[in-house]
Formats: sequence, structure tokens, C-alpha cells
Amino acid sequence: MMGTEVSVHLWHENKEDGLVIVEDAFGEVARIEGLMSTYIEGSEISEINRAAAKGPVAAGDELINLILRSLDISMLTRGAFDITYDSIGQYYDFRTRQRPDAAKIQEELERIDYRLVAVNRLEGTIRFLAPGVRINLGGIAKGYTVERAVSLLRSRGIQHGIVTAGGDSRLLGDRRGQPFMVGIRDPRNDDEVALTIPLEDEAISTSGDY
Repeated sequence: MMGTEVSVHLWHENKEDGLVIVEDAFGEVARIEGLMSTYIEGSEISEINRAAAKGPVAAGDELINLILRSLDISMLTRGAFDITYDSIGQYYDFRTRQRPDAAKIQEELERIDYRLVAVNRLEGTIRFLAPGVRINLGGIAKGYTVERAVSLLRSRGIQHGIVTAGGDSRLLGDRRGQPFMVGIRDPRNDDEVALTIPLEDEAISTSGDY
């Protein structure tokens, strides 16, 4: 799911009830993916990318709020984090080793600018201020998703669990009296762990060039 492996682990005194909660957590992940995945043609974000350069596109509160949070992070980082990276990022396919040439990158570079995304919270719309702009929430959506899934677990009375999506993990409580030991894979040796971190009721995100 979401272009990566998603896992849900939890402790519950009743196996059948626990499995129902696990499936509900996966359902929450699927719901968010249906809103925010650029790989799903009918998602809200895909519709925005198709039409927002032509005029305002209606979007739900959840997506608008996450886009606004992303734009806030862009301002705080002076553009180091920028959801409009997909204006060029759409031309990369790492699985097939495809990338745009230098001319294409130069042509599209000016479209990477978070200030080209206009959000009207009152009207519930997103608009792009230049043609060719695209947004992608890949840098924030998985973290948001695991947070939402853990909120669901907590609402069902779960006190100990982990939800992971790729390199993003959210821990709920501890490992029943002990901290969770989160291992970070060595990027140069698949069978080795570079670092192990003890964590309780915390989030961690990792990224590597492997």
C-alpha cells in the first residue's frame, strides 16, 4: 500500500477482536491512499494535478489541511521541503532507472515552487498559479497515515502497537514494559543493522539511497 510495505502490530487480549482492529487500521490506510496517491487516477490529489492550473479545484478538509501543513513546512525550511517537486519528479521512475535529461530538468525547474500553490480554506479549493505545476505528498503522507492509524488503535483501547509504512513508524506505548527496539538497516549491507534505537510512544522516520 502507498507504494511500500505497510504493517500493523498490536497486543490485544482477544485474538479475534485484535484482528478486526488490525483490518480497520489497514482500512484507514487504504482510505488515505485513495485521497492522496498520485498513482490512483481517481484520487483527490490526481484531480488537483489534472485541473488546478486551469482554475480552483474542490478538495476535502483533510487533504487541504495536509497541504497547508506542507506549505507551512516549506516556509519554515525555506523551500527545502516542497510538495511541488513532482513537477519534475513525475519524470523519474527509479524502478526502471528512468530519469529526465538535463534539458527537461531545466525546462521544468521553475515549476518547483511551493508559492505556486494557492489554498482557499473558506471555499475548500486548491489552485496552481502556473501551468505544469504538480504536487506530491510523498514526503509527508506516510507519516500522516501511520499517525492516523495509531489514533484509530488508541480509540479502540489498544495500548501497545506499531504501525509502519516504509521508513515511517509510529509506536503506541511501549513493548509491554520494555521499549520497542527499532533497527535501522545498514544501507550498504542488507543483512546488517547500522543502529538500534529504544523508543516508547514516539515516531521515527528514516530514508536511504538503497
